[in-house]
Amino acid sequence: MKAILCSQYCGPDDLVLTEVPRSGGRARPGGDRDQVRRAEFLRSPDDPGQIPDQAAVSVFTGGGSRGGVIESVGAGVTDLKVGDRVVASCGHNGAREKIALPANSIVKIPDNLDFDRAAGIIIIYGTALHALEDRASLKAGETLAVLGAAGGTGLAACELGKLMGLKVIACASSDEKLEFAQQHGAELGLNYATEDLKEGLRRLNRRQRRRHYFRPGGRQLCEAALRSIAWEGRFLVIGFAAGDIPKMPLNLALLKGCDIRGVFGARGRGSIQKRTAPIWRSS
Repeated sequence: MKAILCSQYCGPDDLVLTEVPRSGGRARPGGDRDQVRRAEFLRSPDDPGQIPDQAAVSVFTGGGSRGGVIESVGAGVTDLKVGDRVVASCGHNGAREKIALPANSIVKIPDNLDFDRAAGIIIIYGTALHALEDRASLKAGETLAVLGAAGGTGLAACELGKLMGLKVIACASSDEKLEFAQQHGAELGLNYATEDLKEGLRRLNRRQRRRHYFRPGGRQLCEAALRSIAWEGRFLVIGFAAGDIPKMPLNLALLKGCDIRGVFGARGRGSIQKRTAPIWRSS
């Protein structure tokens, strides 16, 4: 079967489409096999040590989520059947024609939702919703500042934040990116390539008692954002897509009375169903 392989740490253009042995045969007891329709590729940084649980590169196939149609079902699986349109969280190996997965990593999708969007929702929107609802416990009327607002999880945070009744401030490195984020739910924009991030955030929201920060990516903006956070705000650590991992002065958490909360994403069947159910209904 065909697969997209990564033999070195590289960009998408250096990945190789090739034939690989079909592994695993048909679905095992308790597992499912679904046919690939789309793979969401994952980009690795130059330093592999920045990503926890990095898969072996010699035989690494990217794709942390994928949508498709179930081809066969293992013994004991009762809530999925051959022909079901599904999406799965697989961690890696999604960029293969076929893949066997545990039933608890697969959920059905509505007939009106295409596989491309469904595959993107699992990681991008699932992570953003988990961050805003579960980790930040945000309430309508509070302010959410999103760094890297034009990226995947950043844009999802802008959209979901608006739906949750939040005042969303998009922060990005160009006016074009800010315009894009404002088309997807952000109320205000801040270009941190032309304006100091700390002072800009204070200017945009001086009277807000609680400001919360959604922080995907790895640029050196974290400390500036934390210095501008309001009393009892929450700083959400989403990931490190580029650059060095920031080191935060812990005295800021003391002086601001704020929380720094990690967001590892939703894991397991129950988490996937909980995180994606409201998104399926709105699709």
